[in-house]
Amino acid sequence: MSLPGDRTVNILLAGVGGQGTILAGELLSHVLLQDGYDVKKSDVHGMAQRGGRVVSHVRFGRRVFSPLIVPGEADILVGFEMAEALRSLDWLTPGGRVIAENRAILPYTSQVGEAGYPFDALDRIAQSGFDLTIVEGEKLAMEAGSKKAANVVLMGALARYLPVARRIWEDTIRHNIPEKVMETNLKAFALGWGQESPES
Repeated sequence: MSLPGDRTVNILLAGVGGQGTILAGELLSHVLLQDGYDVKKSDVHGMAQRGGRVVSHVRFGRRVFSPLIVPGEADILVGFEMAEALRSLDWLTPGGRVIAENRAILPYTSQVGEAGYPFDALDRIAQSGFDLTIVEGEKLAMEAGSKKAANVVLMGALARYLPVARRIWEDTIRHNIPEKVMETNLKAFALGWGQESPES
């Protein structure tokens, strides 16, 4: 993705509690700041308990005044859970890109049969007209050493579409991730960056 003139780029991260969505947004913000961009970030929490909706807004450019993305103006949507990706499509600008984890995390209401779950979420996203990259985040994270690193796998997939050198991402991980899990997260990032990405 290029950054012409004074254009601001908007990235929306959407997931559920316990997936590390906010931590991923913080890592992304650090990376962009290290590369010299002005960055604004805002987090929106749903229910406090694990499993509630969590959204992070990250905006960067030469000069950014507001941390909040306006619906219909997100350039990239990163969905850490496929139903959350589907329900966030209205935030995307025409021609936007979706990077979506192919994982389903059923909310309590779906688990007890009070509400349905869109198991066809990725198909519906593919039919929406947006560019779609599907990421097997949890599977790749397990290959790296821990399923908790799935959020960093998603950041690796995102990094391929941003105007920031890979070394800056890797240096930022080294300086912001605890040493005991740093190598796992570096591997997770590399797997996200280099994965085969089926697009629809």
